[in-house]
Amino acid sequence: MAKLYFHYSTMNAGKSTLLLQAAYNYNERGMQTYLLTARFDDRAGAGRIASRIGIEAPAETWDAGSDLFAMIAARLADGPCGCVLVDEAQWLSRDQVWQLARAVDDLDVPVMTYGLRVDFRGELFPGSATLLALADELREVRTICHCGRKATMVVRRDAEGRALTEGAQVEVGGNDRYVSLCRRHFREETGDRTPTEPPV
Repeated sequence: MAKLYFHYSTMNAGKSTLLLQAAYNYNERGMQTYLLTARFDDRAGAGRIASRIGIEAPAETWDAGSDLFAMIAARLADGPCGCVLVDEAQWLSRDQVWQLARAVDDLDVPVMTYGLRVDFRGELFPGSATLLALADELREVRTICHCGRKATMVVRRDAEGRALTEGAQVEVGGNDRYVSLCRRHFREETGDRTPTEPPV
């Protein structure tokens, strides 16, 4: 039975690497995959999903106006597809997550989504919030803070390296702008906790 999966984490946890590895595994077994990524994220080039370790693959792109159910149905009409893999799922709208759920239920195709859970303010992205509510399986992709604890938060830095606490929720960037941290160090970076305060 097909399922909707949400693989979530902070920045630089290897989500795109896992997506590309999953696609490779399907293809190695003779099963086609359908890769989707956000149109405005062209850090690896238009219509490409790339990992920091150097692997990449072409993908169809979606934007805020895309009907993902219709896109998946059209792909399935062209031939068998073992799995749909969606990168940058945090940027999906609530309606688009429901479209993915409908594709799982009505078209019987597994959909694996990969994305951030929270933004640089510690707030859920709309796509992530809806995936947390609707996904059949949630899988945390873990990474670590500079202190060795599990990183669950991310800060966005300005040109001088200071953590930002205000701004647009969606702003494309990589290691030059974002750093994954544990909650304690996120609080220190954003001014909610002083470094001399004893841990609770």
